[in-house]
Amino acid sequence: MRKIAVFASGRGSNFEAVLKGIKSGKIAAEIVCVISDHARPPVFDIARKNRIPTHWVNRKQFSDAADYVGFLLNLLASYEVDLILLAGYLKLIPAPVVERFRYSIINIHPALLPNFGGKGFYGERVHRAVIESGVKVTGVTIHFVDEHYDRGAVIVQEQVPVLEGDTPETLAPRVLTVEHRLLPEVVGAYCAGRINVINGKVVWEK
Repeated sequence: MRKIAVFASGRGSNFEAVLKGIKSGKIAAEIVCVISDHARPPVFDIARKNRIPTHWVNRKQFSDAADYVGFLLNLLASYEVDLILLAGYLKLIPAPVVERFRYSIINIHPALLPNFGGKGFYGERVHRAVIESGVKVTGVTIHFVDEHYDRGAVIVQEQVPVLEGDTPETLAPRVLTVEHRLLPEVVGAYCAGRINVINGKVVWEK
């Protein structure tokens, strides 16, 4: 059974969607800890209600980058983590952590990458940029994480139409609905060994 560490910065609705998938038996995994760069994010409340350990790990807590990375790697090792799930986590994952968990860190992004991605593109900012650009279609991208923001190998994408008169407030819930359905499907397939990477490209097995 896969052991998952969830990195989150906010409400944790995608974390909760995956947790429901685990409880229903659709995902053969266990969420062993939730890590955040914020001291008291709402996601911690969900985790604690489900008796999942929480950890506040912020770069500013450490004297240098090496100490920060070492602490993070040791923390993940202590839980025997083999899959990291980014659920609304806004910080760049340090390169040594990416290297240790190559193709075992999954992120979800509220647009069709490579469009509307990169540093600073998250949440409402993404939806506002989509609407201001005039495109008629946005969507959801789930991808593996590499050393750069939103540039890892794409696992799956799904389109969401941009409607006439949409605002970030009206577009966001429709995108989020797709996220909540798609992410548990991907995590379940990954944990079942149905998602592999060959020559840098994602291959799904039936």
